[in-house]
Amino acid sequence: MTPQAPRPPLPPFSYEDAVRKVRMAEDAWNTRDPDKVALAYTPDTRWRNRSEFLNGRDEVRDFLARKWTQETGYRLIKEIWAHDARRIAVRFCYEYLDATGQWFRAHGNENWEFDDLGYMAVRHASINDVPIAETDRKFRWPQGPRPADHPGLTELGL
Repeated sequence: MTPQAPRPPLPPFSYEDAVRKVRMAEDAWNTRDPDKVALAYTPDTRWRNRSEFLNGRDEVRDFLARKWTQETGYRLIKEIWAHDARRIAVRFCYEYLDATGQWFRAHGNENWEFDDLGYMAVRHASINDVPIAETDRKFRWPQGPRPADHPGLTELGL
């Protein structure tokens, strides 16, 4: 197996490092590119996403491809909640449109643990979906990463 290049910022995380890691994850997920996003995780990463348990990058990649086929119009904002030397807790919201034309805002929390090279080795996610009217959407930037001047969760009252 080819050794992986470091993925800065690396543990131990300062507050600024942790904030940067959260924004990097948000930006990557907003690309909706499962191949790119999966590379942020260790080859043997372990996930719990809602009631689904995933093991390894291949399962993560397949999960994300399936997710973004079903959740169109996907836009995500993440915000740091807490951190220590190698763990980061995040709260997030994302909006998406399902196959029936119903908009949702998903509210969630994630717990992340990183290896020494800065790859995520463990991810636990708890998520709740709330139906919203299209007029109640708050995430309306063009598809892709959230613009730097777009408000975050706290500023949006979420």
